[in-house]
Amino acid sequence: MSHPHTTGHRSGERWALALSLFTVAYNVVEGIVSAFFAIVSGSTALLGFGADSFVESLSGGVMVWQFWHPEGAHDREHRAARYVGISLLVLAAYVTYDAATSLWSREAPERSLAAILIAVASLVVTPMLYVLKRRVAISLSSRSLLADSKQTLACSLMSVALLAGAGANYWFGLWQADPVAGLAIALYLVKEGVEVLRSRELCC
Repeated sequence: MSHPHTTGHRSGERWALALSLFTVAYNVVEGIVSAFFAIVSGSTALLGFGADSFVESLSGGVMVWQFWHPEGAHDREHRAARYVGISLLVLAAYVTYDAATSLWSREAPERSLAAILIAVASLVVTPMLYVLKRRVAISLSSRSLLADSKQTLACSLMSVALLAGAGANYWFGLWQADPVAGLAIALYLVKEGVEVLRSRELCC
């Protein structure tokens, strides 16, 4: 007969795995859609947002592996953290260059309804995902999942920056807001990349 605590713990681990799988799937789709419309519209903010989605899917993949095969999870996270941290810094440099070039050359991005819809979708999904991850993390006493939930919450803040930049361009014709939002996202990518490299953990 299974102990109630053991049964509850296994149920929590299944929830954690399911949430991590959903995080990876959602971020991959979000990244592909964002990259496509960023190329179509020339939106720097959407480009940075989509790039971060891809990197977040890599981080989520490590979380999936951690709950699927706990053995050696710590070493795997350290190795993956190096690549993720470097990727974040490279992406931040590219987004910064793209945003600065747009501002300098006064190359206005097209008004993008898709960018607004992507930001709104993220603002609906990520806060709910944060709450679910946090609840499961507390029930499992999982430090890594709790930290991962905070990363999910940070994605909501990036969605606000994207919505502000794309919205100002779409509704008011303030095209400068888009590359400025891109710079704000790039700054977040630098912060996240440095933290990952310093801590050698994806969920820092």
